[in-house]
Amino acid sequence: MVEVLYLRRGLSQAGGKLPLFDMDGQDVAEDIVRRCLARGWAEPWFNNPLKPDWLVCKLTPAGRRLAEAS
Repeated sequence: MVEVLYLRRGLSQAGGKLPLFDMDGQDVAEDIVRRCLARGWAEPWFNNPLKPDWLVCKLTPAGRRLAEAS
């Protein structure tokens, strides 16, 4: 599941910050981020005033459990 791959990348980041870019340097697909938000696996972290359209998110406890278990 592509969402789990996205969530796993937050495991090694301070505060569980989730990536804005994939491994190829491209934007993470917004639908992946939105599905993780809708399922409670990620939550908004803060608004980026320089890029207000970017969703800066972090892992939730449920997202961390899923990422660690998969």
